Amino acid sequence: PLRLHIPATEKLYTWWSYRAQNWRLSNRGRRLDHIWMTAQLGRNVSKVVVADVARDWPRPSDHVPVITDVTIT
Repeated sequence: PLRLHIPATEKLYTWWSYRAQNWRLSNRGRRLDHIWMTAQLGRNVSKVVVADVARDWPRPSDHVPVITDVTIT
């Protein structure tokens, strides 16, 4: 569901190496973290967030949370 809500023209990473001095400036990473779901459930996704702000925490992981809102009816 990430690419259904984030255009293919935008870079989409969930992991950035600790080797980069300024990970935001270099903005080179990988999309390693995913939320897998069926196509039927994917049609009910209302919001997707790659919480890259977590990468700036004092003792961060090199991965950031991926959050998805799904409406279940």
